[in-house]
Amino acid sequence: MSNLEQRYRDVVARIHQAEANAGRERDSVRLLAVSKTKPLAMVEAIYAMGQRDFGENYLQDAMEKISACHQADIQWHFIGQIQSNKTRPIAEHFQWVHSVDRAKIARRLAEQRPDNMPPLQVCIQINVNDEQTKGGVDSLAEVMALAASVAEHDSLTLRGVMAIPENSDDIAIQRRNFAKVQSIFAAVQQAFPSCDTLSMGMSGDLEAAVYEGTTMVRIGTDIFGARQ
Repeated sequence: MSNLEQRYRDVVARIHQAEANAGRERDSVRLLAVSKTKPLAMVEAIYAMGQRDFGENYLQDAMEKISACHQADIQWHFIGQIQSNKTRPIAEHFQWVHSVDRAKIARRLAEQRPDNMPPLQVCIQINVNDEQTKGGVDSLAEVMALAASVAEHDSLTLRGVMAIPENSDDIAIQRRNFAKVQSIFAAVQQAFPSCDTLSMGMSGDLEAAVYEGTTMVRIGTDIFGARQ
């Protein structure tokens, strides 16, 4: 077994242990393998182990992989900040977008989604700590307004919310931030029944995210290794 495959198995086991520790059902948390900057060969290696969801931040790098990939059942998730002039390739080639933070972006994605493709699965990004360097909306009112805008489009399906809280090694701070996101998600879910996805938690804080109800963790470094 390669180091990559062992790291992947270790992450899956870590998620299962976190689920058990939190009193949650096994496999209630979906793993999104963040393959940004990594070659397609690494994607294909863990695809062979059963992984189907892959996250990308950088559009050009992602498009090269998507165009070369012949695995029809891979779910490609765009998780980076979205510029208005980049919405078309995202709409045409991805199954999920986690980083919608403006009604304008939602509208462009909807208009540019090909008619022969299923609706694009959308998460709204929340800026839980109001950090200037991160995208996302930072209040429940803004989230609800944006959710309503997404729900207006037949070519989009509102699936939930995503957040990248401030970096901290303190699990109490991690859990407090994730609890804020979970409370917003619960409100959105009540108003929009299609919402079933709470995308939060990464390599350094997935345990706290699982305790606070995440349904999808985004893991890059602990699977693929550090960025080079």
